[in-house]
Amino acid sequence: MNESTRSFYHRNLPHWHPPGRSIFLTWRLHGSLPQTVLNQLRITRQQLSKRKLVRSAGWTNDKGLLEYKRLFAKVDTILDKAETGPLWLKEIEIADLVQQALLERYAHLYTLWAYVVMANHLHVFLKPKNESSIGSITKHLKGYTAREANRLLQRTGSPFWQDESFDHWSRDRAEFSRIVDYIENNPVKAGLVKMAEDWPWSSASERKRRGLNDFAALT
Repeated sequence: MNESTRSFYHRNLPHWHPPGRSIFLTWRLHGSLPQTVLNQLRITRQQLSKRKLVRSAGWTNDKGLLEYKRLFAKVDTILDKAETGPLWLKEIEIADLVQQALLERYAHLYTLWAYVVMANHLHVFLKPKNESSIGSITKHLKGYTAREANRLLQRTGSPFWQDESFDHWSRDRAEFSRIVDYIENNPVKAGLVKMAEDWPWSSASERKRRGLNDFAALT
């Protein structure tokens, strides 16, 4: 089995993590999507599989990838507009906890290009370091932040993050830039701030705090 095949797998959604590539990840809070959307996710996944737009080693053509991106955009818009469901990441102490974990606690596992902490989801763009994998990085970050957030919320033992995530790897330099812009402008698109750097829990704001005038990795 080659590296490409080992880095691709299915759950409710397809996941492809080619070694040495930067990966765009979206994690959402448990219970943050209505059942109607979850049903649509399941249907779309089944359609992709039936039409053989996805194989064991990755997308077979641009159409499958485009449909996946459209699905992601739809879900992200729903999350941005949510007024119900869990919104624990709106709490400053919880948002600070997640940001600290990304920037400091597990910084040795990856090169961090961009991130934003929203009310009910988190966007991260990173490249694993050395022998780290997306699976181990996700386990560390989600496990630690879930435990600590639940402790602060006095809901120990309850699910915090949804198990599965959206992910997409950057194919080229142009897409790399688009992903960074998408992540950092999420609070602007959601109507929370006018400028990306004004949202405290984001890579745009962190670069401003560090006095960085040019784009640079944060870990």
